[in-house]
Amino acid sequence: MKVIKHSEDVLKTALMSKDKKLMKHYEKFGPKEQLLLNEAFRPDSVLFRPITLHSDSDWIASHPEPTQDFEQFYHDPSRTTPTPQKSFIYIQPIGSFGDATVSTDDYMKWLKDYCEAFYYGLTVRILGPLPVSHMGCAFRVNEYTRNLQLYAGDILKYLKKKKPRDAFCIVGVTMIDLYPSESWNFVFGQASLTE
Repeated sequence: MKVIKHSEDVLKTALMSKDKKLMKHYEKFGPKEQLLLNEAFRPDSVLFRPITLHSDSDWIASHPEPTQDFEQFYHDPSRTTPTPQKSFIYIQPIGSFGDATVSTDDYMKWLKDYCEAFYYGLTVRILGPLPVSHMGCAFRVNEYTRNLQLYAGDILKYLKKKKPRDAFCIVGVTMIDLYPSESWNFVFGQASLTE
């Protein structure tokens, strides 16, 4: 196993910018926002723990990506921000969640609470559950796992059409495996940053 833990200096470089426009944002942080940002620099933080890689096939090890600091994120042309007209996160449950002891409503309540805490200031609305058969998406049975898999591209197209006008974003949530193309075994999720 390998543990990835960044030093306080590396974290400060990544999270804090010397850009004057961003520094003005930092000065406007309320006590809760300041507390959350400072939590990243505490060595005993319960929110920002080291990342443990269990094998070479873990995503971070097998799919290296360039780093991105907050300033790069802030200036990214594809980054969008909520507005008063687009301030809701819609969550669309897709298919069965398959656990008789915990209902889909319980899972959605937990997810709603988490998203509203993480995306502070945005309101989450849970849409009615959607049977897979109503989506008209392509599917397959994985040759190795024998699990049903849904084609993620069709789900994105469906959600794009269903996205309400006041939505900052719409997110489909399912316990069914996804695949992004025939050549991939599976994918954890897929997103469109521009639609």
